[in-house]
Amino acid sequence: MKLTLNTTYLNFPVTTGGRKRQMKMIIDGQTVREFEIELAEGEPGLWVFMDVTEFAGKEATFEVDPPLENLIIKPSDQIEGAEDLYQEKLRPQFHFSSRRGWNNDPNGMVFYDGEYHLFYQHNPYGTGWGNMHWGQTISEDLVHWTEQPDAIYPDALGTIFSGSAVVDEANTTGFQTGDEKPLVAAFTYAGPTFTQAIAYSTDRGRTWMKFDGNPVVDNITGGSDRDPRIFWHEPTGEWVMVLFLDEENSQRFGFFTSPDLKTWALQSELPGFFECPDLFELPVDGDSANTRWVLHGAAGEYLVGQFDGKTFTPEQERLPLSRGNCFYAAQTFSNIPADDGRRIQIGWGQVNVTDMPFNQMMLFATELTLRATDEGIRVFAQPVAEIEKLHGQKHAWADLTVSEGDNPLSDVAGDLFDIRAEMSVGDAAEVGFNIRGVDVMWNVAKGELSCLDKVAPLAAVDGVVTLRLLVDRGSIEIFANDGLVYMPMAAAMADDNQSLGAFTRGGAAMFKTLEVFELQSIWT
Repeated sequence: MKLTLNTTYLNFPVTTGGRKRQMKMIIDGQTVREFEIELAEGEPGLWVFMDVTEFAGKEATFEVDPPLENLIIKPSDQIEGAEDLYQEKLRPQFHFSSRRGWNNDPNGMVFYDGEYHLFYQHNPYGTGWGNMHWGQTISEDLVHWTEQPDAIYPDALGTIFSGSAVVDEANTTGFQTGDEKPLVAAFTYAGPTFTQAIAYSTDRGRTWMKFDGNPVVDNITGGSDRDPRIFWHEPTGEWVMVLFLDEENSQRFGFFTSPDLKTWALQSELPGFFECPDLFELPVDGDSANTRWVLHGAAGEYLVGQFDGKTFTPEQERLPLSRGNCFYAAQTFSNIPADDGRRIQIGWGQVNVTDMPFNQMMLFATELTLRATDEGIRVFAQPVAEIEKLHGQKHAWADLTVSEGDNPLSDVAGDLFDIRAEMSVGDAAEVGFNIRGVDVMWNVAKGELSCLDKVAPLAAVDGVVTLRLLVDRGSIEIFANDGLVYMPMAAAMADDNQSLGAFTRGGAAMFKTLEVFELQSIWT
């Protein structure tokens, strides 16, 4: 099939679970797009799209293997089915999810000129993992997101796996061409050989060019080395890359340095971590004269220690940040302005949906802090304050005694909530909430917090436990004791159950404060 490209989009009909075919789009004799797609042979289950504005006026040839007798491609200036976007019944309402297709790891999280850029692993052509591109969305407030065209596409070197991005303030790369500082992304080429590469933008992240000297780090282990995390280390005046080195029986993080993001030297290694590294410095209890570095891996575990620009030295045992069932591959934003000073993290929310044109989501943005506890220095996670932009009707109680069988929330119903509670022990054996049929429960005697199959230690502090719950369609994010315990949960909730409950078992408990905020959708 040949088409002259004179519209914004090409729309493709897809049957999820159908026969997989390889499609190529060829322009001027060059393959400019190549991907796997489950093209519909009858009535499609969904439509996916490709933005082709960069090829305006060109003639494209499409090849499909194995061939399809009746290939359907709909050129249009609209996304097919756009009228239903963000109206789907399983669409998360205040967690970001892609318009179409699959998303997983957050990538390239960087702040520049008033905008938060969030990239992510994206399959634009189906709702299962594959065809890895970097999708992109932009926000001015960490709450409302505007999806952009995919930023970085696969090519002959491979599909585009995870990585990070920075603002090159001093133009060490030489990429700057005008007044705008270059944004530089580091990513993994997942080809026959896994290598590390960079791309850059000189127009505030709207379009991206791959560096013509790629790859910038060749394969080291013979395995799938991946997920470069880059940042500027001010004390040494060098760029740092933390990279997952995937040697069989010796998985580890490697620490590299560079003067210009193009030439890299391996300085040290640390064993025991898997995928998607992050490394950042935080003050302890807000004291800028007393800082530690936090090394974080994909599964949500972290080490606290020292970093001199070349070597990370742990000072404590490895600890879990996430205690939930749907947290993975979290990253933090680069280049947050000093007058803000927050360390803001977003993770992949592994919330699977079926019969929808999208799949998976991002967890809500959290602010990370380091605090000294009796057990040592710990990372605390709390939702960013911007969640309050979504607050609607408020239901509040103070000094409320709840006995077994009581439910002060019986008149509150819905599916989007920010719930905050401060509870004193009383004589109850268990205290908690029922969220549309799902229990979030504190077992007083055991000192445990539980939800579905996940359990985390949770002890009262001066006789008090605090709970914060963010409730969306398909998920409950739980923050206990000011974020010492963070438990993001994928939770299937029945469509016809919109109920909320606060309960005790085995006695009574005092809710010193209980606030329930109904939340607005970010899509309306």
